[in-house]
Amino acid sequence: MNFRFEIFYGVKERIIVSRKRDWIIGLGVVLGTIILIILLVSYISQKQAYKGVRLSSRGDKIAVIELYGPIYDSRQIVRQFKQFGDHRSVKAIVFRIESPGGGVAAAQEIYEAVKRVRVSGKPVVASMGTVAASGGYYVACGADTIMANPGTTTGSIGVIAEVSNLKGLFDKLGIKFEVIKSGRFKDTGSPHRDLTPADRKILQSWVDDAFGQFIDVVINERGLSRRKVLQLADGRVFTGKQAQEHGLIDLLGDYEDAIRLAAELGGIEGEPTIVKEHRRRITLFDLLFQQIEGVLRGLGGITLRYSLF
Repeated sequence: MNFRFEIFYGVKERIIVSRKRDWIIGLGVVLGTIILIILLVSYISQKQAYKGVRLSSRGDKIAVIELYGPIYDSRQIVRQFKQFGDHRSVKAIVFRIESPGGGVAAAQEIYEAVKRVRVSGKPVVASMGTVAASGGYYVACGADTIMANPGTTTGSIGVIAEVSNLKGLFDKLGIKFEVIKSGRFKDTGSPHRDLTPADRKILQSWVDDAFGQFIDVVINERGLSRRKVLQLADGRVFTGKQAQEHGLIDLLGDYEDAIRLAAELGGIEGEPTIVKEHRRRITLFDLLFQQIEGVLRGLGGITLRYSLF
């Protein structure tokens, strides 16, 4: 009986190990497939997202630059500010923002592009839609005037860095990582180990420095005291009406109000001619894979984000 039991037990263990191995392989195949699909969708989106626009030199125009969704890549927006900022027939720009924020560096690059156009003497009006928070608010700070709807979600001044910790899952799967590193903190934020107190101190310093950069922009662009900004910059969100009361935005108004203000600032009389690059429609498929892309970015390493969530 004992002999038969030992044989059965050994077979059972082999079955469990085999099933575990199959499950791991299956998970890897699924993740690999998702990554390939996302790369394909991202490539197609970059090729098709903007059809471009050809500007004639006749007639005064208002250019509309649209920022929709999370801020991960600044190139399209920066390019448009460069194109419209340099063209003589464009007398003002409306920067329409529908974004919960995103990557710190990408938001900073867009802010600098907006500011360059403003400093050159061409008026820029930031028009906030449903949400323009965190990085979405950061990029708006480069404009001459910030306008929001009374119910716009804005604010969320702050920085976040998330670390994925999969150690418990790896332990259950029997997966162990051997790390060879050149320095003590080289694998800080690795998903297969816990953060040490020293790791947390390093990451907190990293976040605090990026937060300080955000604070400085708000202080300089909005003319608010450091004390006032720090009171507001605890990550909380505001409606457009509340943001105006705190001095974070200038005016309440919708998209059409922003167009009229831009025409006035640009010295355009009558009904202005609007020019913009046409984007393809955002589909449910795009939104789904934006969320998956965000998860994969989190698994791929630590990134600083001026983001609402």
